[in-house]
Amino acid sequence: MRGAVALLALAAAPASPAALPPGSSYVALGSSYAAGARIGAPAPATPVRCGQTVNNYPRLVAARLHLELVDASCGGATTEHLLRAWDELPAQLDHLTPATRLVTVTIGGNDVHLVGDLARAECAPARDFAPPRCGPPPAPTAAEWTRLERNLAEVAREVRRRAPRARLVFVDYLDMLPARPCASVPYDAAGLAGAHATVRRLARVTAAVARRERATLLRAGALSRGHDSCSAEPYAVGRSDTGASWHPTAAGHAAIAAALVRLLGEAG
Repeated sequence: MRGAVALLALAAAPASPAALPPGSSYVALGSSYAAGARIGAPAPATPVRCGQTVNNYPRLVAARLHLELVDASCGGATTEHLLRAWDELPAQLDHLTPATRLVTVTIGGNDVHLVGDLARAECAPARDFAPPRCGPPPAPTAAEWTRLERNLAEVAREVRRRAPRARLVFVDYLDMLPARPCASVPYDAAGLAGAHATVRRLARVTAAVARRERATLLRAGALSRGHDSCSAEPYAVGRSDTGASWHPTAAGHAAIAAALVRLLGEAG
């Protein structure tokens, strides 16, 4: 078990992290990949537009470890929305206090328009001899990647400043992309290669920031192996008629939660 967790986590946390006793304060930050878009019932008393669900990974972890959860995650969020207010919503980091003992962060996909590009690329290949409805999306720019990395580092530093006793865990994105196209990921080879490149670079950037900022990394992307959108039990899906397209499934959130619980138990 320990070896399996080690493959998923890059541990660079403080040398003697405090334990997480029941009742500890846990703040979850992130985008729809943390909020749990359309995987279950909406979480009560939460902003409707954020799309938080009762079975997202933060709530599963909090229930398993008996933590007091403040879920600040919100669909559509970028790193800017962790750092600064977003219309009527305060900066997600404003939910931290000196009493916070655990912080998880799943963010970055919207900074490099990952979900939007995945959806747009779906219509790039011509089907049934009809012309494509839209062209392939442009790759994220160098400036977008630079801004993402800078903001992720600022998020980590703000967590340390605002909640110095907290364990900080970056949870990267589950990957729904298969090696070859299928019905739910109907890309041509070039489109699939471009999407893979963005997903892999996002994982590398997240890992690099976690390493430099002495945070812990849970490699959720690694959990996706054997569970891509074309598998029998996908952890994230491409085109979907039932759930949220291009997002994690309930099974994906459950897998992340189980890995986090194991990781936090070993770190304690």
